[in-house]
Formats: sequence, structure tokens, C-alpha cells
Amino acid sequence: MTISAAEYARHDALGLAELLQRGELAPQELLETAIAAAQKLNPQLNAIVRPMHEIARARAAAPLSGPFAGVPFLVKDLCQEYAGVPTSYGTRVLKDERYAASEHAEMVQRWLRAGLVVFGRTNTPEFGAKGITEPEAWGPCRNPWNPAHTPGGSSGGSAAAVAAGIVPVAGANDGGGSIRLPAAHCGLFGLKPGRGRTPQGPRYVERMHGAVIDHVLTRSVRDSAAMLDATHGPEHGALFHVAPPERPYIDEVGRDPGRLKIGFTARSPIGTAVDPEAVQAVRDAAKLLESLGHHVEEAEPQIDGPQLGKDFITMWFATCAANMDDVRRGTGCRESDFELDTRAMAGFGRALRANLYVEGYLRWNEYARQLGDFHRRHDLFLTPSLALPPARIGEIRTPDWQQRALRILLALGLEGLLLKSDIVDQMVHENLKWVPFTQLANLTGVPAMSVPTHWTAAGLPLGVQFVAAPGGEGLLLRLAAQIEQAQPWAQRRPAIHLANS
Repeated sequence: MTISAAEYARHDALGLAELLQRGELAPQELLETAIAAAQKLNPQLNAIVRPMHEIARARAAAPLSGPFAGVPFLVKDLCQEYAGVPTSYGTRVLKDERYAASEHAEMVQRWLRAGLVVFGRTNTPEFGAKGITEPEAWGPCRNPWNPAHTPGGSSGGSAAAVAAGIVPVAGANDGGGSIRLPAAHCGLFGLKPGRGRTPQGPRYVERMHGAVIDHVLTRSVRDSAAMLDATHGPEHGALFHVAPPERPYIDEVGRDPGRLKIGFTARSPIGTAVDPEAVQAVRDAAKLLESLGHHVEEAEPQIDGPQLGKDFITMWFATCAANMDDVRRGTGCRESDFELDTRAMAGFGRALRANLYVEGYLRWNEYARQLGDFHRRHDLFLTPSLALPPARIGEIRTPDWQQRALRILLALGLEGLLLKSDIVDQMVHENLKWVPFTQLANLTGVPAMSVPTHWTAAGLPLGVQFVAAPGGEGLLLRLAAQIEQAQPWAQRRPAIHLANS
């Protein structure tokens, strides 16, 4: 049989896998449906920046096995290397075919062992360094709910593709919220596993001291759970081995979470404004949780939020500098070949003194203990995923006057002087005011998730975040599945969606 566009878009990844396993569809037929969906919708979204159709067709024609055998899939164009295909990292410097990957990333290899058929790479900001997806190399990615708005970042292309029905699941990674933020922007489920839960190799065994983790964006909770079953566990050379789950993650879906004690806040940890819609999202979620039998109360960890924001940005700037320098060594390109904002972040990163970098990193231990104290009293911490509704394309950009100032300072090599002024604090404030809630889970290494429980009056998604204690992926999945059953979101479709076209 063939499958209609509407039927294809209705199924999650496990549902499509079941059709394939029963022989009701061939992998080649399913792949062509996905490719047709991409060709129809991607011109409006710019979610997929590098098609891999012929590679995918050859794979779909070969024998496949695994829980997702034959299901179409997209990988993010940041890390997640696919042998023989360039990974651009969102920068024009690496778009060239000369920079094709020599081997699969370990995470990609595990996705392939699960039977997935990769047919493209998704849009991401340069080096994944922003919470929006508007790289100069590829152009802006757009939100299927309203294409005038961003799908978030840095996994914005993957989120847009899943929300639009091009694929039911796509690869993502999260170093400061980059799974949870696009999930919140696009009405999806986004689970960030805990530190060390999924592999980072073979090039790295961890990134940003373990703050970065790879997983997926999905429409259903069960897809996220099954994908984690297919990919978790240590790899060769792993720095440490985290305790395995008590049971398969898929078995957590539908399992009673029990009566949980959940603390919540809608207060920005850096003291910035929180939109009334985001406040309402949390309060409505709290009411829903109470109706499900959980104890919910206003409470938050006793953490210096502004200092945590600065320590996160310190690491972010330093990582940006290391990434840029690594690419320059490998390609011989000029610094001017990168975006101005990237060059500024890298400049600040290079100007940081090593002792200040280490002092900031050591404070991660304080934040972990303080969050641990909170989790002694509460099973979960509930916040908005976003402080403000999804921004319009171009709204979050460096002002013209600041661009001019940055060009002058970079040309004169005065980044060190700039660090002593308040302009970096202003940049932290302006960049994190949209997304102040997610970095805590990255620096402390705990699992967290964004659940699509709220839509604004303008029809844009605005998810809520739950933060668990170490090893709490199973608990998060149990609660997410309970919320999904009580308040289903899969039937809600954005303006740009395969089933609508």
C-alpha cells in the first residue's frame, strides 16, 4: 500500500515502524513520502539545509533492523556527523564538500543501528551559539506555527521539521536549552537527558564539561523514550559511566508516577521580565498537576541566578573561541569569514583570564549542591521554558550601534578592555532574557524536559520545563506521559503542516 500525506503526518515514529514491521509499507515508499513532504514544506521553513536523498534511498533499499527500521529521520547540522557528508556547524566556512566527515558520530551510528533512514541535515545557528536559528550561511529557519517567528535554537531546523510533519522525530542537542527551547517554540516534547547519558564521540568524549548532551525532538513522549533506549549508554573512552536505568525507558510511558511534590516558579533567575503568557503557562500547569493528584507549591532552588548566567556565558564565549580557532586551523580561513556576533563572542572568550574561567567552572559544583538541596524536598522543579513568546525573525539581533562598536573593538583588539565594562553584562541580559530558565540543568548535569502545555492568545506554543534530580529521566517520562494523556497536544497542528497542505 501507499500512505497519504495526512496519514504519514498522523503517525509518530513508533507508529510508522509498526506499519513497516507488518509489511503494510516498504521503507522506500515511506522515504519517498518524507522526501515529498520536505520538498513541499521546506521552501517555506528552511528547516533542512543539506538534503541526503540518494544516500537515504540506497539505505532504504538495503535490509534494515532495529526498533525504528525504515523510519525517515533528520540529523542536526551541528556535530552528529554522517560519514561522507559535510557538517557545516551553521558556518559558511564548512559548507564545502571538502569538509565531509570521515566517519559517523557515535550518536548517529546508534541511530543507524536502530534502523533510521537519514535523508537530510537541519538548520542551526553558527556553532549552535544562539537560541534562534538565523545563520548567515543558510538563512533563517521559520516556525511552522507562524513563519514570521523563530522556531528557537539551536535545534531550530529539527524542531520546525518535526512540528510541520516532515518527520516524526529528528536529532538535536542541548548545551544551554537547545532541545527544550525549540520544543517550547514549536509545540513539541523535548527531553534533555542527564550528563553522560548519551554519547558524544568519537571526536569528543564530552563537550563543555558535560553540559552538552544529544537526543531528539519528538511529537510523542513514547518516541523520545524509545529513542533514548536505542542510544543511551557509555561509549569507548567515556570519562565515566552513569548508572543504567531501572527498566527500559519505553516502559516508563504509562507507568504511574505516583504523587509527586513539585516546586514551581515563574520568576526569572536573572531578574528580567517574564511575559504574562509564560506566567500563565506555569500556573495552568500547576493546576493540571494538582488535578492529577500531585502536590504543587511555589518554591525554587536557592541559587544566585545572575552569577549562574555569567558563568554560563563565560563557558559559552570560551567554547565559541575554541570552536572558531579549531576551524581556522583546519581550513586556513580568515576570522572575518565568521559572523560578527560569533567573532565578538570568541573575542571575549579569548580575553578571559584562565583563573576566571576556572573559578566560574568550579561554581558549577555549588549550583549542583544547591539544586540537590532543592531535590531533597521536591521531586521536580517547574518553570516556564521561555520567558517570552517566540520572537519574530530578526527581533533578537545585535543593534546596529553595538555592531559598529564591536567591529571597532575587534579591529583594535580591545576585547579585554570591554570585559571590564558593563557591556558584557548587558549582552548577557539581552541574550538570556528570552531564555533564562534552561541553563541550570546544563551546568548541573541533570535531566530536564519541555512539555507543550500552553499556546498564547496569538496561537504560538509556549511550553513549560520540568527539572529532575540526577538519573531522573524515567520520572520525567512518566510524568510527561501522564500530562500527554490528560491534555493531549498531538492533535494541534500548526499553520504549515503536511496534513494541511
